Amino acid sequence: MTGTSKVVTRFAPSPTGFLHIGGARTALFNWLFARHHGGTFHLRIEDTDRERSTDEAIEAIFEGLKWLGLDWDGEPVFQYARQKRHQEVAEKLLSEGKAYYCYCSQEELEAMREKARAEGKPIRYDGTWRDRDPSEAPAGVKPVVRFKAPQEGETIVRDHVLGDIRIANSQMDDLILLRSNGSPTYMLSVVVDDVDMGITHIIRGDDHMTNAARQSQLYAAMGWTPPEFAHVPLIHGPDGAKLSKRHGALGVESYRDMGYLPEAMRNYLVRLGWSHGDDEIFSTEQAIEWFGLDAIGKSPARLDFAKLENMNGHYIRQADDAALADATLDVMARVHGWEATPALREKLLEAMPGLKERAKTLIELGQNAEYLRATRPIALDEKAQKLLDENGRAVIGKLVPALEKVDAWETEPLEGAVRGFAEEAELKLGKVAQPMRAALTGGSTSPGIFDVLVSLGREEALGRLRDQAK
Repeated sequence: MTGTSKVVTRFAPSPTGFLHIGGARTALFNWLFARHHGGTFHLRIEDTDRERSTDEAIEAIFEGLKWLGLDWDGEPVFQYARQKRHQEVAEKLLSEGKAYYCYCSQEELEAMREKARAEGKPIRYDGTWRDRDPSEAPAGVKPVVRFKAPQEGETIVRDHVLGDIRIANSQMDDLILLRSNGSPTYMLSVVVDDVDMGITHIIRGDDHMTNAARQSQLYAAMGWTPPEFAHVPLIHGPDGAKLSKRHGALGVESYRDMGYLPEAMRNYLVRLGWSHGDDEIFSTEQAIEWFGLDAIGKSPARLDFAKLENMNGHYIRQADDAALADATLDVMARVHGWEATPALREKLLEAMPGLKERAKTLIELGQNAEYLRATRPIALDEKAQKLLDENGRAVIGKLVPALEKVDAWETEPLEGAVRGFAEEAELKLGKVAQPMRAALTGGSTSPGIFDVLVSLGREEALGRLRDQAK
């Protein structure tokens, strides 16, 4: 970072789909950098593509950022609403001879492309109208406005991650600033908005590297100082290939609905391409304190679901039980149709210490808590049926009277009663606990069996045991 000016960053998604994981990481890096420096983080919706921009996508971006806990400063800026300002800049470039009207027809442009393909050259506009007089324009053709890009020398982009990137100006053509209907293009709008919003640092994916060179030329033409750039290598799938839907290039809301916690996602995403020594698990406060552009890696990061799940499991174990119960009820209601009643919340809260020890996602936690929602007589899965064979049911039948004598329906006295029964019957604890688990939950796995008894309550637990007793 240079100078003493206040840091201003931005996240500028196009609202043509969901907020995917790569975009979420870009937003996080910008947010962390701004918060680290006590600066400002803006959200700009780049909705100039009117055909593909949708209100649903805008809402998904807002919701995704809110869920991740990335708060932006001020109101979101909508690029389309600033069209007149973008057009003014194009008019200024025209008046200064730094832009020109291009009257090429679609047919002429296609012929240029065909010629370039035939000669094995990059497809670029050949500058046909760069120095021609508009008086030569054919009738009835609405022109576009093109930028008169420098043709000699090179453009240097100084980048915090990739170092100095040099691109020969001969490789870049005269980009369109205004379309034939007068609407500004993305490339012009971005430059104008970044200057008007006072953006000091642009942190984005390295697929924007060529854009940075083109945009640098526009900054120079307008006499503006460009922001500092940091182009981050993209996220790849576990196989090293560019991230796609089959890898998990899903919307942030999909990760929410898979049962990941926002704090775990933040921790995992910041470690995708950035590091602080060997630290893996750290708080958002620590990430803000430590984050800097110099520790962003130069190689693509790989998405690793096993790592994400393990990290999420850590955050679940550390979470407050009440907050965890609410988050579980929320996701299970949305994804699996649970009815989140106060009674169910109470049971879930009671069972939470045992449940959260063995779950890596909220969905897994919810599924492990299904026994709390079951109604008598509860259905038994295949393994539970095997455990409740004649012997198993006989054990339950003898156990019930021992449990009926327990006054305080709490973990310690219940455990004492079950262990005492097992000793008296000369059975290993497992030979009692396994059929108990099957009778109480309908399955063969659950939190600790004494936690299950307590969370179900005396009446329901004894009722379920009696249903299976012989």
